[in-house]
Amino acid sequence: MSERSEGGERSDGEAAVGAALWEEIREGRSPTPQSVEDLAAVDAAVLGERSVRTLAGRLRSEVFGAGPLDPLLAVAGVTDVLVNGSAGVWLDRGQGLERAGVEVGDAAAVRRLAVRLATLAGRRLDETVPYVDGLLPGGVRLHAVLPPLVEGAAHISLRVPRACPPRLEELAATGTCDPGGLAVLRRIVDARVAFVVSGGTGSGKTTLLASMLAEVARAERIVIVEDVRELQVDHPHVVRLESRAPNVEGRGEISLSTLVRQSLRMRPDRLVVGEVRGAEVRELLSALNTGHEGGCGTVHANTSGDVLARFEALGALAGMSGEAVRSQLASAVQVVVHLRRDSGARVVHEVGVIGWHGDRLRITPAMRRQDGALQEAPGWPQLRTLLDLAGGRP
Repeated sequence: MSERSEGGERSDGEAAVGAALWEEIREGRSPTPQSVEDLAAVDAAVLGERSVRTLAGRLRSEVFGAGPLDPLLAVAGVTDVLVNGSAGVWLDRGQGLERAGVEVGDAAAVRRLAVRLATLAGRRLDETVPYVDGLLPGGVRLHAVLPPLVEGAAHISLRVPRACPPRLEELAATGTCDPGGLAVLRRIVDARVAFVVSGGTGSGKTTLLASMLAEVARAERIVIVEDVRELQVDHPHVVRLESRAPNVEGRGEISLSTLVRQSLRMRPDRLVVGEVRGAEVRELLSALNTGHEGGCGTVHANTSGDVLARFEALGALAGMSGEAVRSQLASAVQVVVHLRRDSGARVVHEVGVIGWHGDRLRITPAMRRQDGALQEAPGWPQLRTLLDLAGGRP
């Protein structure tokens, strides 16, 4: 817990309450919101009601929340909060990273915060398991790494979900795509075309995928498979499956590959893999080749053209040859929507179509961002046919 209050050193009352709280924890009694309130009120006569309320709020934050990071998580538009050990805190509000005027403390304080957050996420973080990926109460995604995997002190990365996922028209209004691109994205969903959203880290892949899934017909059932729950989809019929890491004995792991296989028995109208990044690519491609139309997911790639190489690399993890990956991909996925950051903003840079050109599988740009709008590119006739746009652009 922090050793300072907002006005400087912690008061004797705060120190006493903090000591009592941690004594409860050491004795094996997990704190509850009510026990925190009761402990804060012990010295009400000395501290005064206003100070008690302030103290209770701080204790709740430090026991059940993100401590000194809580105010940053509440900043409007924030998507990421990053703690670089004891060297400082950064945040991203959609315009790139900026330094935050928040001090977490020394290396020991940062480690305590990382371990406590991991516990809140139901995960273990110590020398035997020096990194963790989990979900905090409220939906914030946590990643933390301990030394010596990182230098100096623990590093913490928090990904903040949108309280209300944006609709496609909202993304268009903020410049992610122009009206013509918006209509094409909607048509990709309506036509039940299988697609992947590609891009680099922090390019907005998850946000765009969630917005497109919100356009799925209300009568359809969406089954989402993820490592850590991140997709927030505004749809009445969403089923979520989340993988499980092995315990300290190396047992109990439930992989994405297993969950993709299980999801096929759950009658999905749309099968979604939040992020394709391992051997589960084999099961996904197999599923999309057996009548599961409109499936989708995200994949890390620097350009739309790199998506093929990325799938081949992931297929190798599943024991698939490059030829097998290309053959399955060609019939399983039709469209790639590629995002990138442009002057800090997240934009749809290309919409590409996957197809054979002789004996080579390629992604041909059908729309490419130029002068702030998606313009038709060489692959447009192929995309127009795929989406059944007989009269041209929607």
